[in-house]
Amino acid sequence: MRSGDSPPPAAAPCPDPVSDAMALEGQDLDWGDAVGDLPRHFVSRGALVEELERRIAGAGARSDAGHGQAPGPIRGGRRQALRLLGTIDPAAYGASRNHLDGAVTGLSPYIRHGVLTLAEVRDAVFRRLGEKGLTGAEAQRQGGKLISELGWRDYWQRLWRRWGDGIWDDREPLKTGHAAAAYTSELPADIREGRTGLACMDAFAADLVGVGWLHNHARMWLAAYVVHWRRVRWQAGARWFLQHLLDGDPASNNLSWQWVASSFGSKPYLFNRANLERFGGSRFCRSCGRAASGCPFEASYETLQARLFPPAATDLARATPTQPWQGSAGGPGGDTPRQPVLWIHGEALGPANPALRKHPGAPALFVFDRELITGGTATTGGRSGDASPLSRKRLVFLYECLLELPVTIRWGDVAEQVVSFARRLGADGVITSQAVDPRFEGVRARIAAALPVQVLAPDPFVPLPDDPESRLDLRRFSRYWGTAEPAVWRLLPRGDGR
Repeated sequence: MRSGDSPPPAAAPCPDPVSDAMALEGQDLDWGDAVGDLPRHFVSRGALVEELERRIAGAGARSDAGHGQAPGPIRGGRRQALRLLGTIDPAAYGASRNHLDGAVTGLSPYIRHGVLTLAEVRDAVFRRLGEKGLTGAEAQRQGGKLISELGWRDYWQRLWRRWGDGIWDDREPLKTGHAAAAYTSELPADIREGRTGLACMDAFAADLVGVGWLHNHARMWLAAYVVHWRRVRWQAGARWFLQHLLDGDPASNNLSWQWVASSFGSKPYLFNRANLERFGGSRFCRSCGRAASGCPFEASYETLQARLFPPAATDLARATPTQPWQGSAGGPGGDTPRQPVLWIHGEALGPANPALRKHPGAPALFVFDRELITGGTATTGGRSGDASPLSRKRLVFLYECLLELPVTIRWGDVAEQVVSFARRLGADGVITSQAVDPRFEGVRARIAAALPVQVLAPDPFVPLPDDPESRLDLRRFSRYWGTAEPAVWRLLPRGDGR
């Protein structure tokens, strides 16, 4: 489930100099406050959580059964994102990223919500390579893996824009030899609650709901266990991940689950104990009661294939460091209002947001989307009636990001709140940034029924045409990257500074 890349493993969480007991202070707003605005100043992080709890209870949201209630160790906001960005080491990342204790960047939650853009991270990688005096082929050799991981997120986003909510449907037939009806649609309670008796899987589940992130390889292993060993439909696992992951993005999340399941890939993904110990060490097996006997992963790939799949199933994609795991909106346009308000959404919570950049000082609003938070939208997989509410950790992370932006914060129906905000301030229109989530277009259309809306395009990771006249080949990442990679590296500054 790539979303830029995965955060650090549980053994080495992101250190944070900010104590939970310290006050959280948002920016003062030139346009003032109004009744219904959410607080922007808190005496502690706990007070922020209490505010969210009151809002959630008032919305009648279904409890997530105690999971993900407390804030996690990963803090939201641009300051923390820039601190992590300043520590990236492209060469070390490329050499060790597949190991649970590898030199991953920790940037994926910030990339997912636009606190940092892919273009900003790309340029930071290029600067780091330039600081080492690297250009041309050597720069690409040392920075290529990190740049390609950013490419994975761009690829998934392009597919989401093209397929919309169709990312919740199998994109291709399964290659497991089992019919879709052979898989249960419900995630078993022992997996959700981390009591399978398998130390590795239970640890991954605990980190998912308790911290809000998992290393990339842990996501792959847990997904493979859910789909292939327990025969659960990938959609159930995808909803579970989206509830809790701070970098939870439907495109990278769902399509990565589909890659594991083989509904968007040539073969099902499988791993064995040797693979887990190679990249995760012996930390799990040492404490596992089933390590000596009864470990379901202790076998060769050939044995596991025969055990899990009928003989007609295709050969498996064996677990190797090179296997991928990543993660229709209105387009830009519209006339520019003379006295606009800005609608800020969850895909662009940073200063690179084109609306904030083009209109500094204009009144801006973010709305916590009540329907999305309570799990009733296709974005979180709740369209079938199975509510998938977001965890408190995800909401706390978003709130902390917002406190570093000059925005009013409200809660409720997004379109209604944006129109009300604009009318209160006498605005003649709304300006926002382009989003990929198909839900964006419905909200935009409702706002546009009351006021003109201008949508601004963000800076792209790589400028590639993708329209009916020049359709980009997205059938597989390799096809996309064959076009995108040379275009990305043409953006690398030359050694003479040009």
